[in-house]
Amino acid sequence: MFYSAAFPGLFLMAPKPHSLRQDTALHSLAKRARTMATQSSFKDAFVNYTVYLNELNLGGSRTGPTHFKRNEKRERVVKASRDITSNSKKVIFQVHRISKNNKDEVLDKAEKDLASVTEQHVSRLVKELQGTDFWKLRRAYSPGVQEYIEAATLCNFCKNGTLLKLDEINATLLPLSDPSLEPLQINILDYLLGLADLTGELMRLAIGRISDGELEYAEKICRFVRDIYRELTLLAPHMDDSTDMKTKMDTMLQSVMKIENACFSVHVRGSEYVQLPGSSDPSYLLLGVPDNGI
Repeated sequence: MFYSAAFPGLFLMAPKPHSLRQDTALHSLAKRARTMATQSSFKDAFVNYTVYLNELNLGGSRTGPTHFKRNEKRERVVKASRDITSNSKKVIFQVHRISKNNKDEVLDKAEKDLASVTEQHVSRLVKELQGTDFWKLRRAYSPGVQEYIEAATLCNFCKNGTLLKLDEINATLLPLSDPSLEPLQINILDYLLGLADLTGELMRLAIGRISDGELEYAEKICRFVRDIYRELTLLAPHMDDSTDMKTKMDTMLQSVMKIENACFSVHVRGSEYVQLPGSSDPSYLLLGVPDNGI
């Protein structure tokens, strides 16, 4: 009674316990509603983007005519990629016919064959993919593009002794495209994967040059391959889709070691080789014949 009379407004101002619980519950509901609204907006965004990608990749329905057209387009891209691969390999085989006596002739033939691959087969791929989101079909045409890069860079190195850059390759594709459409451009990943394959072909070329007596040319190849490996070693760990590159890096290291061991063996055992009697060609050597026996 005393407290009620002395402090009549105190009990009026104090909140009731059930009112506190109600406020807390309302606050939790509001926070949960905001969280659900945020999650719902993100979910809706992902759903919409999924639908967008499905429409791009499948052309809408899986059973409609657009879907079948999409499959036909993919089959044409795969066929063009396979033709590019097979004909690029022929260019590489042509380069491996090189010797110190027919270098210019072999390289001229290889460059003509490479130009034929570009005009006949790469142009088909460009026409199929220009003006579209060609990244969607990258897995379909990537093997052919990598083999084409391998052939083009091999020819350029044998001809000029330099590395053919990605911008230079893409520049050769621009005349094949319709100026009014977005042109097909080779991406950096396919270019680097093609370079990784190039080192294997250079290893075979270096071994062939050593057997033909061109040790200086083999050493030049060795330095070039070593530089590629060193640069890619720094770059590969930072690549997003680097599974293929990591596998090829191991093969690339083996190629570097094979070239180095071959060049090293020739240098170390060079004193064991002497020129054949009556031969003016220093590449024809005889093993184990002392100088005083000639």
